Amino acid sequence: MLRVESHGDVQRLHFSTWRSRLVGYSVSCYAVRGVLIDSAFHDVGDELLAWIRESQCRGVIITHAHDDHAGNAERLARAGVPIQLQPDSEALLKTPQRRGPHRWWSWGAMPLLRSPVTPFVAQGLEMVFTPGHSYDHYCVWDADTRTLFAADLFLGVKVRVAHPVHREDVRAQVASIRKAVALGPTRVFDAHRGLLKDGAGLLNAKADWIEQTVAQIDRRIGDGWPDPAIVRDVFGREPLFAYVTLFDWSHANFVASVRRTYPAR
Repeated sequence: MLRVESHGDVQRLHFSTWRSRLVGYSVSCYAVRGVLIDSAFHDVGDELLAWIRESQCRGVIITHAHDDHAGNAERLARAGVPIQLQPDSEALLKTPQRRGPHRWWSWGAMPLLRSPVTPFVAQGLEMVFTPGHSYDHYCVWDADTRTLFAADLFLGVKVRVAHPVHREDVRAQVASIRKAVALGPTRVFDAHRGLLKDGAGLLNAKADWIEQTVAQIDRRIGDGWPDPAIVRDVFGREPLFAYVTLFDWSHANFVASVRRTYPAR
């Protein structure tokens, strides 16, 4: 299902399927300056391509190589739709990745990128490197309108879970968030929550919370605590979602991410 919202010069393309809605999941792409930001997940590919043809979209920017942002990259390339993406994302899209059954069920297949990519550069839109959620994560910045298309930089203030795909680094997220806020955005669009009210303030709140939480975990690592004890003490029990995803998203992954980047003492 595709629902389109208008926000002045920006259109929000809100995609979901009955299976994704069953688990409370949807994703948004954004159209601005004749360009589409991200390609959603594979199971909404027909609707995505139909919208691109009807709107005469000039090309698609892919912010990172996760299923729900780049799930139709191969389909776009095969159809000759110009794509702007970074080398790390392109390499990931060409390489088989581990995908849990919940990803297949919610989002469908994610074919490898095998077709030649028709490159283009979206004038007036800058890809800003913001690693952390994944090592190939980029936001898109429209300086003229001071609009930040944040992809998965935000998601929520207190996101207590992390995932191992593409090496999520919660510590690096703080620097990326501060970098994005320093641009001075007056509008922030999130890939799952739409237009954020006081987006810069929410991003700063998220960075503050991550810093505080990482400091708690660092202290326990320094005192020699094992990860399971840290998880219980800082976060409590794992959410049901962790079990459903076979711990693809979990508190344990958050703690593991902090430990991986723990400074040597």
